[in-house]
Amino acid sequence: MTERALIIGASGGIGAAVAQELETRGWEVTRLSRAADGLNITDQASVDAHLGALEGPYELVFMASGILAAQGGAPEKALSQIRQESFEEVFRVNTFGVGYVLRHAPKLLPKKGRSVLAVLTARVGSIGDNAIGGWHAYRASKAAANQLVRGAAIELGRSHKEAIAVALHPGTVATDFTADYAARHSTVTPEQAAENLVNVMLRLERAQSGQFFDYAHKPIVW
Repeated sequence: MTERALIIGASGGIGAAVAQELETRGWEVTRLSRAADGLNITDQASVDAHLGALEGPYELVFMASGILAAQGGAPEKALSQIRQESFEEVFRVNTFGVGYVLRHAPKLLPKKGRSVLAVLTARVGSIGDNAIGGWHAYRASKAAANQLVRGAAIELGRSHKEAIAVALHPGTVATDFTADYAARHSTVTPEQAAENLVNVMLRLERAQSGQFFDYAHKPIVW
C-alpha cells in the first residue's frame, strides 16, 4: 500500500524539495500552498476550508511555511528595532499558522499505525541555544511554534499511539528565504536539505515524539 504525505508550504524551496524527495521514494504526495492553492495559513477560516476538504489519513504531514521578517523588513538586530506591524506578521505566519494547522492533526493522521507530524522551525528558536540575541520576532515566533509542537505531541500520544510529532531544523538552505542572510554560513541546496529531512522523518521512533531535531537527527535543546 502506497504511503501518503501532505506537504503544507509546498511551493517554497524546502517544501517543494521535500515533496519531490518523497515522490522519488514512492510516496503519494498532496501539496498545499498559498501560491498554488490560495491557502493562507494566517487565516483560520482558510486553513479550515483547505484542510477540512482533504481526504486523509496521511502517514506524514510536513509543514514548511515560514518567514524571517515581514515583507520589506528584516530581522531585528536590536530591541529598539521591534515594530508592531512586522512583529505581528512574523507571529501570524510562524506561530499562529502552525496552531491553525495543528488543530487538524488528529483528523489528518491515522489512528493506528506509525505516522509523523513534522513542523519546520529553526535552531534560532531554541531558548537554550541563544547566545547572541537579535532576530527577536523570528526567534520568539519559532520558540512558540516549538511549544505548540510539544503540546501536540502530548495530546496526539493519547489518541494516536504510534504518532510522532517533532520540530525540525533544516540547516541553512540556499533559497530566496535565506538569500540576504546566509553569507556567513555554509549552505546546502533545497534538494540536499530535503533528503536530510526525509531521512530523519523516516528514522524517527515513537519515543522521540515531542522533541526537536536538526537535519542530522541530532537533538536541539529547547
